[in-house]
Amino acid sequence: MIIKPVLYIKEGCPWCNEALSFFENLGINLELKDVNQNILDMHRLIEISGQNLTPTFVLGDFLVADFSIDEFKEQINQAPEIKKRLGL
Repeated sequence: MIIKPVLYIKEGCPWCNEALSFFENLGINLELKDVNQNILDMHRLIEISGQNLTPTFVLGDFLVADFSIDEFKEQINQAPEIKKRLGL
């Protein structure tokens, strides 16, 4: 079973839009969860990350919360198995 990466977002969030463009340009297929549209997604975001800020990226146990693109790149470079899984 292939697990798709999840990106928690808030519509209109400029950092979320930047993250969406970044992942789209890399050809990474994401499951998007707009936490302002679904309270259960907001609860799950808080449960797994301890905060409610977006964008937050989750793939298995790999989590990058409330990130800029540079912060995401820094974290993914420290997780070579996740980087490979994403095809980066």
